[in-house]
Amino acid sequence: MSRSGPDAVVMIVDDVPANLAMLHDALEQGGYTVRVATSGERALESAKLEPPDLILLDALMPGLDGFETCLRLKRELGTRHIPVVFMTGLTDTDHVVRGFQCGGVDYVTKPIRPQEVLARIAAHLANARQMAESQQAADAAGDAIVAIDEERRVRWATPLARRWLKDILDADERLPIALRQWVGKDQETSCVWPTRERRLVFSRLGSARGGDQRLLIQSQAHVPEPEALVRALKLTQREAEVLHWVALGKTNVEVGGVLDMSPRTVNKHLEHIFQKLNVETRTAATTVAINKGRAGTSPADA
Repeated sequence: MSRSGPDAVVMIVDDVPANLAMLHDALEQGGYTVRVATSGERALESAKLEPPDLILLDALMPGLDGFETCLRLKRELGTRHIPVVFMTGLTDTDHVVRGFQCGGVDYVTKPIRPQEVLARIAAHLANARQMAESQQAADAAGDAIVAIDEERRVRWATPLARRWLKDILDADERLPIALRQWVGKDQETSCVWPTRERRLVFSRLGSARGGDQRLLIQSQAHVPEPEALVRALKLTQREAEVLHWVALGKTNVEVGGVLDMSPRTVNKHLEHIFQKLNVETRTAATTVAINKGRAGTSPADA
């Protein structure tokens, strides 16, 4: 869990000794444990070995500059959660925007004003602690929740979510393209992604601190194909097609659009399905389709 107050560890990354000394003294007087790095490369090595609670990062350094250093921190699962506050003598808007695009949470301009830096650090450490506590609560509840950044890259995930996502994320831990596109479509409340073992249903939980988008993932058993439903439940081909799409969560209007029939005709088919399955609701029919429909699946269909 991220620490705040006297237990917090702050790393200062700057290639100018005078800046390091001044900030080191100010932070120690503020009650923080301080670590220093004089280059982006050393900062990355140190952060991976033992992640600090916050990083004060000089934007312009020889070699690996602060922007690239921040990008690399955010690509690593073990360090992407660390709040990064940029230090820069540049007030140009493009450089400020670039810092945020790299994953920074804030920036301070040089010459550094220690009291301002201390206030900003305290605020961001408090935010990070609240986020960590929220994540721990989700872990304890056993929920499958994932937070993604603007590039649709996983920032953090509960253990269950990470297990379900491990086979569908790309090398940069980004969601598949279709899921990335869905995240940007506010009008679509959920998205289904089939895997070898289950159907993953993604829905939005809102934005987390720092602008990350939180998603809830729910697992659903695979719905048998219509042919399997015909064999197992003695339905007509058309009834089996309607039940298949109903079991996938489609409304009568949506099923009608898929099967090129009116919603009223869909409803008539559902009435016949309910009678044959001896059920009264769509949920009950879906349960029968999933449980008994598998019996009609041949080894070649599996």
